[in-house]
Amino acid sequence: MAKRRKLEAPSAEDLSRIEEEFSSETTRRSPMAPIAQVAAEAARESQVLDAETRSLTARDKADAEAHRTAHDKGLVMVEVPLDQIDSDDMVRDRITMDEADMDELRASIRQNGLRLPVELYELIEPNEGRKYGIISGYRRVLAMRGLLAATGDQKYASIKALIKLPDTLPAAFVAMVEENEVRADLSHFERGRIAAISAQSGIFDTLEDAVNQLFSAASKAKRSKVRSFALVFEALGDMLTFPESLSERQGLRLASALRAGAETEIRNLLAEAQIADAEDEWAVLESVIEQHEGSGRDKSRGGRPKLPSARRERGPEVATSTGFILRREVDSRGYSIRFEGRKVDAEMVDAIIREVERWLEKP
Repeated sequence: MAKRRKLEAPSAEDLSRIEEEFSSETTRRSPMAPIAQVAAEAARESQVLDAETRSLTARDKADAEAHRTAHDKGLVMVEVPLDQIDSDDMVRDRITMDEADMDELRASIRQNGLRLPVELYELIEPNEGRKYGIISGYRRVLAMRGLLAATGDQKYASIKALIKLPDTLPAAFVAMVEENEVRADLSHFERGRIAAISAQSGIFDTLEDAVNQLFSAASKAKRSKVRSFALVFEALGDMLTFPESLSERQGLRLASALRAGAETEIRNLLAEAQIADAEDEWAVLESVIEQHEGSGRDKSRGGRPKLPSARRERGPEVATSTGFILRREVDSRGYSIRFEGRKVDAEMVDAIIREVERWLEKP
C-alpha cells in the first residue's frame, strides 16, 4: 500500500504568484484603438452642457469673430503710448498752430478727457521705437504731450486711437483732407505737402494719383495748382522757412522756375542767405525766378522782334458762357490760342498750358 503524499498549504508568496499568472493569462486585449480609448475617456469625464451654456458659448464665438473682423478693418479703439507715435512723419493739420486754440484744446482734454480717438497707421520703417504715423488728430497728440509734460500725470502718456490698415489708408487720407478743407482754410503749400508726402509714403502710387484722389472734388485748375505746390515741397521743402506764406501767384511762379531748372541755384542761395522773415525769403526766390522768366535779359537787345501784322492771321472766336474769349491765331512760326476776358490771369494760362502738355504727352 502506497504511502499517501502529505499535502502542504501554499505560502503567501506562492498564492500571489499564482494569482498574477492567472490574471495575465485571462486578461483580454481591448478591441478599441488607443485614440478611441482616449476619446472615450474624455467623453466620460466631460460634463454635458445645458442649452443655456451652449448658447453662451456660441455667442462668445460669434463675438470673437466680430471683434476680429472689426480689428482687421481698423475699427477697434486701442490705447497707444505717445512715445510710439511719430508726429513728424506726416503733419496732417495746419503747419502753423494757433496757441490760443491749443490752450483751449488742452483745457478741454483736462476737464472732459479725450472724446475722439486719433487715427494712426503703422510706419513701414519704425523710427527710434516710434511705430505709428498720424492720419488725423495731430493737434490732439500735441495737446496730450503738452499735458503730460506739464502735469507728469501718466493718464496723459497714452492716447485712444484707431489703427488703419494698408488697404484702408487711401480712404482715410481722403477723409482727412476733406475734413481739413471744411474745418480750416489750408494754404496752397499745405495741400501740396499732403499730396507729396502721401505719395512718397506709398499711400498712393504716384503724385498724380494722390492729387486726383485727395482733391477729387476740386476743379482741374485747383488740382493743377496743388501739383505745382507739391513740386515746390519736393524740391525746396527742407530749405524754406516760411513756405506757408507763399501766395498762389508766388508759388506758381516758383514752380515754373523749378521746372526750368532753377532748383540748384535756389537751394544754394537759400543756404547762404540771412533770412529773417517771409519777405526776405521771397526776395531770394524772386531774384532767381525773374532770371528764368526772362526779365533779367539784356534789355539793350530790344527783346524778341515782333512779327509784321500782315503775317498774322486770326481764326474764329469762341465766347464762353463764363465771359472768356478764345481765338486761334497763326503766323510763320505756327498756331497760337489767344485768351481774353477780365478773369484771365497768368495762373489760369499756366494751368491751361500744363493741361495741354499732359494731353500732348499721352500715348
